[in-house]
Amino acid sequence: MQSQDILAWLKSNPAFFDEYADDVAEIYVPHSHRGQAVSLAERQLITLREKARALEARLSELLQFGEDNDVISDKLHKLTVDLIQAEDLSGVVGTLEYHLRERFHVPYVAIRLWLPTDSTLREFQPVGEAVQRLAQNLVSPYCGPYVTDEVLAWFDQDATELRSFAQFALRTGEEPFGILVLASGDEDRFYPDMGTLYLQRLSELVSATVRRLVPTTAQVEVEELPHEDAIDGARQED
Repeated sequence: MQSQDILAWLKSNPAFFDEYADDVAEIYVPHSHRGQAVSLAERQLITLREKARALEARLSELLQFGEDNDVISDKLHKLTVDLIQAEDLSGVVGTLEYHLRERFHVPYVAIRLWLPTDSTLREFQPVGEAVQRLAQNLVSPYCGPYVTDEVLAWFDQDATELRSFAQFALRTGEEPFGILVLASGDEDRFYPDMGTLYLQRLSELVSATVRRLVPTTAQVEVEELPHEDAIDGARQED
């Protein structure tokens, strides 16, 4: 008889332990840590204690995750409120940089936009096709140690100190109109397996804010059409 057969039989006959309680109490098995024999009942108790400790550790971990998420959500809420109050793109950029550096402790931030505008902000400086293709491919935030040389140059003299990056496209539809890059000198700040839920929400928030302040199309002046009475009068004169 195989071990699994014995286990299956015991599970299907729980009354066995009541009928043979005295015999079960005389069964001794090796202790998993001390190497000495203990009764089957004590061994079961040890197993239950180990499971309880594992569950407590897991619960503590989940509670810590919950507290961390609450803190991040609060910071993101405050950023949202301030972005709503921004009256121009310069204010948006300043607000974003302040919150990311002072509240989220992200030391380096770079934004590039390719929207039709007469703005002289550095965020509208031309970018290469490689950056635009990168934004096209960023269907979700990228976290890791790699960026293109062009993106790295946006950080000027601090570029050599940077070890990890978060990059995500700015878009409100299918086509991206910009890219936001966060950078850190800590190689573990942005890593490939990290969660990106809040980064994705940040991307959507910044995208919507920028689109609110930058027109989607250029304003076109339309000549006022002649009034219908004037047209009729011209026809009568003819």
